[in-house]
Amino acid sequence: MTGRPLVAGVDSSTRSTKVELRDLATGELVVSGRGAHPDTHPPVSEQHPDDWWAALVDAFAQCGDHRADVVAVSVAGQQHGLVLLDDEFRPVRPAPLWNDTTGAAAAARLVDALGADVWANACGSVPVAAFTVAKLAHLAATEPGVLGRAAHALLPHDELTRRLTGRCTTDRGDASGTGWFSAATGNYRSDLLELAAPGVADPAWLPEVLGPDDAAGELQSAAAAALGLPVGIPVGPGTGDNMAAALGVGLGPGDLCMSLGTSGTVYACADRPAADPTGAVAGFADATGGFLPLVCTLNATKVTDALAALLGVDHATWDQLALDGTSSGLTLLPWFDGERTPDRPDATGVLSGLRPDVSRAQLARAAVEGVLCGLLDGVDALETAVGPAAGRRVLTGGGARSAAYRQVLADLSGQSWTAVADEEFVARGAALQAAAIANGAPVTAQLDTWPTPGGELVEPGPAAVVGPEVRTAYAQLRDRS
Repeated sequence: MTGRPLVAGVDSSTRSTKVELRDLATGELVVSGRGAHPDTHPPVSEQHPDDWWAALVDAFAQCGDHRADVVAVSVAGQQHGLVLLDDEFRPVRPAPLWNDTTGAAAAARLVDALGADVWANACGSVPVAAFTVAKLAHLAATEPGVLGRAAHALLPHDELTRRLTGRCTTDRGDASGTGWFSAATGNYRSDLLELAAPGVADPAWLPEVLGPDDAAGELQSAAAAALGLPVGIPVGPGTGDNMAAALGVGLGPGDLCMSLGTSGTVYACADRPAADPTGAVAGFADATGGFLPLVCTLNATKVTDALAALLGVDHATWDQLALDGTSSGLTLLPWFDGERTPDRPDATGVLSGLRPDVSRAQLARAAVEGVLCGLLDGVDALETAVGPAAGRRVLTGGGARSAAYRQVLADLSGQSWTAVADEEFVARGAALQAAAIANGAPVTAQLDTWPTPGGELVEPGPAAVVGPEVRTAYAQLRDRS
């Protein structure tokens, strides 16, 4: 025990649930824990909500006696997953996750029914397989009996918050990734829900949408006993993982963030909603009352991890190979698990330009370039949708620890990036939200009381001169694949 008030931030991701206990006043990390989730293997990617709860219990147990000092908790979770509960709050089936692509045909039918422009204006996004509305439409077509037993439709963070408080709630940030909520108006679109599951979907399934400064409720006794936390502490509204990461990074107006994890994301802090009919930009809300236009790719560090394993090298050796190499006409299209942006759910990876003298270093460089070219396409789409990013450019996620990813990003973009790799930003953002609830303060005010994380400034190097050539080769391969 520290004897000082702590707040708990939860990051329930695809692979694990992480918990951070931080000092309420300073944001200093005191202790953390992590519980694993079952592996997923797209195109079918599902997890049972009970596994998330077991991981949460495990993660809090690792925090020991410090749990007694926790004064508030908030949960951030992987976006887009569909949790269907019956009238006794029991899951009717495992939850399909964001990277489950079996709803691709259903998403296409939804878009065809209304048109991309209508969808973009209605909910800020054009549905692809990742979106919750596509998962609902897929289940309506393939498992109608399951939907007949449903009484609640929640997102992963909603379900964990419900187990803490006993209430079905969500927030506007995570709700904006469903495909049946308008970030622009702050309201559900029951017509879009009905389109996904005609005659079955019920607006009464949907949770109450909380504002960024609203508490979801108090920690109930059963949950407190399981987690080792004090009964009755306030629970924050929670949010989606990308929205929490933006809080954790301290993203402000004009700032842009690229996150390199299993998947890749690029998002910006905006004061107006986005509505991109091309489908590249998702017009999300954020966790402060503003907006978080975002581009997501399915394939990021998993690509370089797979190729490093194929070459039989560790991460440090791979990094050095990529830094030493020049792709020299070798181009990788990294759509190993299909792709979300652009919408190619059935695609596979493509390696172009192979010659007899290709080296390991060239392959390593081409793989890093391929991942980053896809995300830099996302930066271009964001700036088209909401204007140039005139503030910080921040690189986060596991890939930010890679010297190769850091330098190649600066080279390909021709711009400076601040790489921040020593924080779990989703958990930090959730903890910051919990601190705002504990203090009874707006979350925007709480942002000013915790220091903004620093990082390493990475400048373009000599290889930046071939950046436009590399990006052109990538675009040509993308467009013909």
